[in-house]
Amino acid sequence: MCRNIKKLRRPGNRVPTEAELRDASLQFVRKISGYHTPSEANREIFAKTVVEIAETARRMFTQLHVRQRKVA
Repeated sequence: MCRNIKKLRRPGNRVPTEAELRDASLQFVRKISGYHTPSEANREIFAKTVVEIAETARRMFTQLHVRQRKVA
């Protein structure tokens, strides 16, 4: 579905920047809503959803347990 959304998890368990989270969230909301730019009537819920998804993703990244690769 969202093949163009880039992976934000980085080596060293670095949390993505606010801009990276917002951009990915915006792209996701555009994809699932079917709107690139929402109408005036939908602008508020569209923006609120982007913020909520970015916040949820931020919480996820701060709580992920990433196993370190073993170097041979």
